[in-house]
Amino acid sequence: MRNNRRPRNFNEESETKKLIYISIAVVILAILTFAITYIVYSNALNKNTGDITQKITEMGTQNSNTLSEASSPIGKNVNEMQEENEKIAINTTNIQTQSQESNAIVETKTPELEKKQEPKKEEIKDPTFIKPVEGEIVKEYASENLVYSETLKEWIIHNGIDIKADKTTIVKASSEGTIKSIKNDPRYGITIVIEHTNGYVSIYSNLLTAEFVKEGEKVTQGKTIGTVGNTAVFEIADEPHLHFEILKDNKYLNPSEYIK
Repeated sequence: MRNNRRPRNFNEESETKKLIYISIAVVILAILTFAITYIVYSNALNKNTGDITQKITEMGTQNSNTLSEASSPIGKNVNEMQEENEKIAINTTNIQTQSQESNAIVETKTPELEKKQEPKKEEIKDPTFIKPVEGEIVKEYASENLVYSETLKEWIIHNGIDIKADKTTIVKASSEGTIKSIKNDPRYGITIVIEHTNGYVSIYSNLLTAEFVKEGEKVTQGKTIGTVGNTAVFEIADEPHLHFEILKDNKYLNPSEYIK
């Protein structure tokens, strides 16, 4: 009876120990698994966190560099703009100063230049007149005091002088000038008009002929321009003579005061 119980107890103890060992092994395995899992997870977490932190740091650095680069050019541009503005202000002042100096020089020199550039105007002298035909003055100039006309049988004004001369007597240009016109005036007959300098004009009427000159021709003082006739209707009753007038700017003058 005793022999049968001992083996049974021994077997039970062996089974119990096996179970304990197995349990311990399972626990240890579980602990190792947990520990390994924890370590792996921690490493992965730390790695991710490190990567994230590094990325954040890199992003911060990049942003900082970008801001620094951005601010640097801006600061540089502002400084350059300030320097350029100062230069522009200085240049503007210099330009204004130079402009004022130039204007002063121009104002100072302009009168001198004008004096030098202005050509000297030659003074044009009034023409001198000679008696166009030799003879006695038989009727004087009368613009205020009337003279009696034998032809018209009345007192009239007389804007020239009548110089007595035979028919075909040579009539000369009283002064040099240009033949303005040759016409047959209804009152004073064949008439030659000569233009002179400074607005002077001389008129020769009661001519017999005017074939010695033509309109536009320049004549010298004393040149033959026609002959004495008797073609003036208003003076047909008078003896042969030259009717002679002088005007200045279309105003009649007394020829006796001008002829020499």
